[in-house]
Amino acid sequence: MPSTRDVLKKYAAKIESEMSDSSSPQGFSKEYLQFKDENIPEINRYERWAKTLGTIISLKVSEKDSLKMQKFLKEAHVSITPSQALALSITTLIGALVLVLAIALSIFFIGGSFPFLFTFLGILASLSLFYYVYTEPQRLANSWKLKASAQMVPAVLYVVVYMKHTSNLERAIAFASEHLEGPLALDFKKIFYDVEVAKFSSIKQSFNAYLDRWKEYSPEFVESFHLIESSLYEPTEARRIQILEKALQVILDGVYENMLKYSREIRAPLTNVYMLGIILPTLTLALLPLAATLLQGIIAWYHVMLFFNILVPIYVWYLSSQVLLKRPGGYGDASILEKNPDYPLFISRKPWIISSLIALPILIIGLIPIMIQFGFFPIESTLTLGEIGLPFLTNQSIGELFGPVGLGGLLLSLCVPLSIALFFAIAYRKKTKKLIVARDDTKELEKEFTNSLFQLGNRLGDGIPAEIAFAKVAESTQGQKTQAFLSLVNQNIQQLGMSLDRAIFDKKRGAILFFPSSLISTSMRILVESTKKGLRIAAQSLMSISEYVKNIEKINQRLRDLLAEITSDMRSNMTFLAPLLAGIVVGLASMITSILLKMESLQKVVLAGGELGDLSYVSKILNIFSVEAIIAPAAMQMIVGIYIIELVYILTVTLVTVNSGKDILKEKYEFSRNLMTALPLYLIAAALASIALTILSSLALGGLA
Repeated sequence: MPSTRDVLKKYAAKIESEMSDSSSPQGFSKEYLQFKDENIPEINRYERWAKTLGTIISLKVSEKDSLKMQKFLKEAHVSITPSQALALSITTLIGALVLVLAIALSIFFIGGSFPFLFTFLGILASLSLFYYVYTEPQRLANSWKLKASAQMVPAVLYVVVYMKHTSNLERAIAFASEHLEGPLALDFKKIFYDVEVAKFSSIKQSFNAYLDRWKEYSPEFVESFHLIESSLYEPTEARRIQILEKALQVILDGVYENMLKYSREIRAPLTNVYMLGIILPTLTLALLPLAATLLQGIIAWYHVMLFFNILVPIYVWYLSSQVLLKRPGGYGDASILEKNPDYPLFISRKPWIISSLIALPILIIGLIPIMIQFGFFPIESTLTLGEIGLPFLTNQSIGELFGPVGLGGLLLSLCVPLSIALFFAIAYRKKTKKLIVARDDTKELEKEFTNSLFQLGNRLGDGIPAEIAFAKVAESTQGQKTQAFLSLVNQNIQQLGMSLDRAIFDKKRGAILFFPSSLISTSMRILVESTKKGLRIAAQSLMSISEYVKNIEKINQRLRDLLAEITSDMRSNMTFLAPLLAGIVVGLASMITSILLKMESLQKVVLAGGELGDLSYVSKILNIFSVEAIIAPAAMQMIVGIYIIELVYILTVTLVTVNSGKDILKEKYEFSRNLMTALPLYLIAAALASIALTILSSLALGGLA
């Protein structure tokens, strides 16, 4: 007979299994997952992979690491457990190591020697990939903070303006959550959610708990809202208004001081990125052809590719990410792409298809020398381009070398990085061009609208009803973009008999539909709300918005001036210095290869008994080198070209984030622009340097022949 303890243990386990929900990650309730799905319907790629691969193995995370990772996952609103995050990184490491080992064994069975250097570099790349995946929650949390911090000043502004006419913190936060964009709006909505699920007993408790998350990252944001809370207890109206205005000034001053400090602190890290990501790799590349021959084939083309196309970019990305992690909050551009009517173009696959159709033929042309080398065409792999009808492109091939070593193969290989650059540049250009134009138009409209708000506030202050004030201000703003908006509101009121609320926000004819701007939408919503309190309060609200927006624009302009020197240096390094140095390095590699091949041919003549005088020193020199182990300039050029593309992407993301915060639209648009500036310069520099230095080396060694 089973004991009482056994029965209790059996049914306790059964009840626990029935109550547990396998679809809900540990630590996340069904209510939260429903709330998250309603507000963030799209699951990011990392969360999707973690829920798929992160369940292959079960790992126990230490309590310290679990708390730290759970904090990052919570801040990024990623509904996975620390165990799944760790399991994903371990699975990635195992997969990468298996791939490296499989390639190494393939090389061993085909070539007969085990590639120890390749295996070592592969292990380094696998460990780097593991570290990248393991630290992804921290980067996601930082990305969320950057997006949210771009809306901090507007959040304080909306709450302050609302509380000026209605001293109610709960309604002010609700108003801000409805009109803010991005992550901060979701955070404000979660404040109410936490009260609804009885996590906190009041909005104030929930809000104070939320502010604790920003104490270290943005203390001025916390201080501003504490001032706003303190205004609720002021006995006089004048004192209450003064405290609210002080709250907005605190965050403006804090943002400016933080960015001033940041602009000084990032100079040294960005210099490190420049030296370790551009100068040092390019100098190393210049010596690789010579080093490969000196080391008797220990360094091969796949070693160089693994190091410069995987390890170095990961290291540069790590250095740049450390710069971004230190970026303070409260400043940056932010807009919701999904609200733009051209957003379907941004997520469309059609630009990728168009760009691939353009890039693929160019890629095939660039790979022709390598395809000849590996027998993809029914001709001998050792034939020169002169022998197949292209005498103006002298070409050579040595043994099992990866690709031809002549100038012809080098020039044709320039099509490979060109095709990759065109693939990304054309696709991102088509995806972002209309969205960027719409965003720029909106910014211009908002600049003019600030003055129009001031005029509208003056009209309301004179006692003119809001319905008539729109017509008055529209007449005085002839020729401006805002005149169209004001006229449309007046037309809806006068001709269609709509109320002020419907004239602006009607779902079919509302003026805001034709002017998708968060500033205009929020200003008009405040106008509609404040007119219920009286024209004087509405006038004060609009004039306050106008004044504060002007102050914010002044702060933004000062911050751009502070960052101008740094961002201009980064842009010049990315679009001019890096491609120019890389192009010259490719030319030097071609020259070194040409010299070694010329001396090797002279050695053959000497050994054959040719009468070229006393050239025994040539044989002595070439005994040091292994010409058969030289890295083909065509292969070197393709590796360098791909590295330049990766470098342009990394520096573009860094530049955009430093200057504007996390902005995916601007990242892709700027990447396409910078790519079409840097790659043509690299290709021209590589072609001219290769031709000039190869001809120069031929002339210099011509006397020996």
